[in-house]
Amino acid sequence: MVDQELQREQQYVANLYARLDALQREAEQQLVAVRRLDVGGNHQSRSERDTFARLYEDRIVQLREVDDRLAFGRLEVAADPSSSDSSSGEDETDASVYRYIGRLGLRDEDLQPLLLDWRVPQASAFYQATAATPLGARARRHLLSKGRDIVRIEDEILDAALLEGDSATVHQGEGALLAALTAQRTGHMSDIVSTIQAEQDRIIRSDLKGVLVVQGGPGTGKTAVALHRAAYLLYTHRDRLKNSGVLIVGPSESFLNYIEAVLPSLGETGVVLASVGQLYPGVEATREDAPAVAALKGQTSMARLIERAVRSRQWVPAQPQVLVVNGDRLTLHPHLIETAIHRARATGKSHNEARVTFVKNALGALAKEWLAQLKKDGRSMDDTDLPMLREDLRLADDVRVALNTAWLPLTPEKLLQDLYARPQWLAQLTPTWTPAQRALLQRPRGAEFTISDIPLLDEAAEHLGEYNVVDAALKREQKEQRKRDVENAELAISNMEVKGLVNAKALADNFAELGDRATTAERAALDRSWTYGHVVVDEAQELSPMQWRLVLRRGPLRSFTIVGDIAQAASAAAASNWREALAPLLSGSLEADRWRLEELTVNYRTPSQIASAAESMALAHDLPITPARSVRASEWPIETVTDVADAVRRERALGLGGTVAVIVLEPALAGVHASLVSSFGPSVVGLGAEGLLKEIALLTPHDSKGLEFDAVVVVDPAGIVAASERGAGALYVAMTRPTQRLYLVATGPLPAGL
Repeated sequence: MVDQELQREQQYVANLYARLDALQREAEQQLVAVRRLDVGGNHQSRSERDTFARLYEDRIVQLREVDDRLAFGRLEVAADPSSSDSSSGEDETDASVYRYIGRLGLRDEDLQPLLLDWRVPQASAFYQATAATPLGARARRHLLSKGRDIVRIEDEILDAALLEGDSATVHQGEGALLAALTAQRTGHMSDIVSTIQAEQDRIIRSDLKGVLVVQGGPGTGKTAVALHRAAYLLYTHRDRLKNSGVLIVGPSESFLNYIEAVLPSLGETGVVLASVGQLYPGVEATREDAPAVAALKGQTSMARLIERAVRSRQWVPAQPQVLVVNGDRLTLHPHLIETAIHRARATGKSHNEARVTFVKNALGALAKEWLAQLKKDGRSMDDTDLPMLREDLRLADDVRVALNTAWLPLTPEKLLQDLYARPQWLAQLTPTWTPAQRALLQRPRGAEFTISDIPLLDEAAEHLGEYNVVDAALKREQKEQRKRDVENAELAISNMEVKGLVNAKALADNFAELGDRATTAERAALDRSWTYGHVVVDEAQELSPMQWRLVLRRGPLRSFTIVGDIAQAASAAAASNWREALAPLLSGSLEADRWRLEELTVNYRTPSQIASAAESMALAHDLPITPARSVRASEWPIETVTDVADAVRRERALGLGGTVAVIVLEPALAGVHASLVSSFGPSVVGLGAEGLLKEIALLTPHDSKGLEFDAVVVVDPAGIVAASERGAGALYVAMTRPTQRLYLVATGPLPAGL
């Protein structure tokens, strides 16, 4: 019976792959045809051709990415005599209809459904149905595959009537889930689309509105839920999110490398992945500040400091200044500068944009004074000469120096560098600070920007605005051009007969005057003013108040999925509870009601003996953990050794393969790396984000956040706890990264609770 069912499923899946291949060939033929179009020298026509070429290229990539495990499930539902549901293909009985579930939806040439996208409402029962609440389902079948071959089937019977007769001979159980949990890790995260559990699915499919906080301990699948939720929202709310995009903010570069393949495997490529250090275009920060410095920079008081710093660059001189213009001596009085500054500020524009008003008013007032002086000297001049005088003033060196001194155009980078490198100016701006606080910010002008600087640069950019007014005008013209392009896009869609594959606004985005063929994700990543339709923040417990202000500017609609675990907070600026953490995001009492909390309570990753030890340590250090039930134990106890190379040697001697992470504090990273390279060779040992695909990966506790490995070696647990105020949280993170085995390297006592 099992062999017959395997053959039957193999034949159906083979038909699905045949349809997938046919669609791919069709897209490739359409791409070739579009590229061969002779559109002459018309720029608009070339843009249309290139845009449609991009459309077909993206479709080909999507079809290729979903090839692995294309179909992974079959849902058997009671047949509805009045329904014309054909999603079962030939697999129908008088009592049941079979719906196949996969990574994307497929239809035959007659547009009858062959495969349901896992995100459609009809597929939800595959994840949520139980015997007590079957949701119309009679049975659920998991299809376990290797390449394009079905190697195993596994049934979960929800209707007792199906247990009678031959159906009972098909294997039942949770083998698909356990197989996924115990599979070797590769250095890249795998999607969980075939094994999403009911509590995860409910969160994935929850409403788009407002702020959803997903709290869960280690191994509960928070990151997987967040990524699958992003894919679900992009599918369900395509019209809203297609042009604005989705931003996923992760804790580190290593984390982003780890998750980068998940969304493409689900058929979604239009997502921006970024760490906090990458959220300010033009600067990519990877270095952390010392904890005390990071804590200070993370406070919202820094926003007020930045505002004062910008305003202080709008300066009224204390004394009149004598200016020489074309041989004439003019007196620039402070009240003239003060009046021009007042009028510029009254516009409500940012510093650099309001400077245009300041210069215009200052030059106008000074030109009138010069004209009056020239008339007094007997020159034959009148008001018609004012434009000429203003131009002479604008070009005069003395005038430019005086006006720039009063109101200098600034970049955010220069403002912040000046703030750190000029202690006297910082002291003037922070009269209530202590000298020790000011000393934390002082550094040389040429020092590289840190991760904690990124929100400050963004804050400064909000107050300063565009540095180059010509660039600002160009951006405004480009927005107007895009509006004009929409009409042309609608006509092009009709002419190319691709209605339903792309909308006019998405197409118009690619009709830019410079022929920009960048995707929504690529354009969003380069534009600081871009606002996303939805923002996902992973390891959100680490964000400081200033970092939340930065993230909020990227998602002003306040449509957020926020995942994390307060107990795993390790940064000095992190909050101690979610309401405190989200305060910058949820300003006002009305906003406070817009967030909702969901909790994941099942630990799928961490074996019970490791989870128990980690929780014991966390409780001993008063960490606010969310208790979770581990679904399995492993056969290996936690080992304590005195040498890191010995721990790695023991792991490799098991001959089980998989990935090994060595988690060590940053000051000891170089020494441990050298030791392991000496013992095992440079081809085996990797360091940081680039080393995740090596057999042995060295990471700091911070860089290990959100990652998982077959085995983990934690070096100096007591040192990790003692390294910072949040050290116990960092150790909790490190201990809960393994899916199988944990080694602790210690030469002294272990931390409390172990």
